[in-house]
Amino acid sequence: MSASMSRTRWIALAVALVVAGAGILYGLLADRPARYVTVPVSQGDLVRSIATTGSVNPVVTVQVGTYVSGPIQTISCDFNTEVEAGQLCAKIDPRPYQEALDQAQANLASAEAQLRKDEASLAYAKINYERDRGLRETGVVSQDVVDSEKSAYEQALSQVQLDQATIQQRRAALEAARLNLDYTNIISPVKGTVVSRNVDVGQTVAASFQTPTLFLIAQDLAKMQVDTNVSESDVGLAAVGQKATFSVEAYPHQTFEGKVVQVRRAPITVQNVVTYDVVIGVDNPEHKLFPGMTANARIVVEERKGVRILPVRALRFDPDGASAAEERARAREEGHRVWVLRDGRPTSVPVSIGLDDGTHVEITDDSLALGDPVIVDAAEGTGGRGADGQARSPFRF
Repeated sequence: MSASMSRTRWIALAVALVVAGAGILYGLLADRPARYVTVPVSQGDLVRSIATTGSVNPVVTVQVGTYVSGPIQTISCDFNTEVEAGQLCAKIDPRPYQEALDQAQANLASAEAQLRKDEASLAYAKINYERDRGLRETGVVSQDVVDSEKSAYEQALSQVQLDQATIQQRRAALEAARLNLDYTNIISPVKGTVVSRNVDVGQTVAASFQTPTLFLIAQDLAKMQVDTNVSESDVGLAAVGQKATFSVEAYPHQTFEGKVVQVRRAPITVQNVVTYDVVIGVDNPEHKLFPGMTANARIVVEERKGVRILPVRALRFDPDGASAAEERARAREEGHRVWVLRDGRPTSVPVSIGLDDGTHVEITDDSLALGDPVIVDAAEGTGGRGADGQARSPFRF
């Protein structure tokens, strides 16, 4: 027997042994029962919410500015000062405006004196005109004299009327000067708390086209609001009256509660990303919340309490190895279904689902009972397609 023939026989024998071993291994694996990962149907609460961020702000904030220009003479309000409506917060140097007021008073007095003078001239012109008109009837004076006296009388009457109009102008100028003088007193228009002060003593403020803001006063810090930025894909779910919770970094272990009080329709566009301001009202009796704090908020859109729930991934499991697209198409046509482990074998059960929170889903019919083992994945060495969409192989190499 040649060496080449002996080598061929040994190779053939080795191949036969490998094939026989693979057949025995396959038989052993085929006879072994399949293994699955199951989760029992349980009872719990489901909450569908909108997660967003925003900032804490006072409900009403008043910007206190100035109508007149000049250097700040005194300041009586500082940060966190509690102020009443009408309280003096600052004063602008009043001397230029006091001088303007004095000038306006002098102009008014001059106009009134001119009126009295012209009224005396009117009275004299009237006497001359009436006297000469009587003498004209007796022929003592000529008609030309009477006409001249009449013209003088009418001019004196017009001058008095002009003086009266001038007095009205002077009085208006006096009121404007008095008003400008009053504006040198910067007062608080509302009762509240000073949250910002933007001037110091000696600083000159210029009230031109844009009124400078001297103080920022929050009307009531016991009532705050959170202005959140909700994306355009979620804003359709937000509605007035929905419950909301949020936390701030200053109190990481405390959750604040509020309600949606307004869904504003004005878009906020930043780098081509459109969001909308959903306002959450919240009580702040202890004044823990400060204006400007960053809030991580959650708006409750819908919730269910004490319902039967199961993991969402149970709806995506398919022991037949269908793809995710095929499973979605079948769900649209036939409805949703899950696989329940009964007598060691997966059994398909059609279900009706309700609310889901992204992790769990509500079962709205009686197809499943509490405790039913719902398959969510296939164990290694088991065929089928798991909840992650990946096919399971019965062999591991």
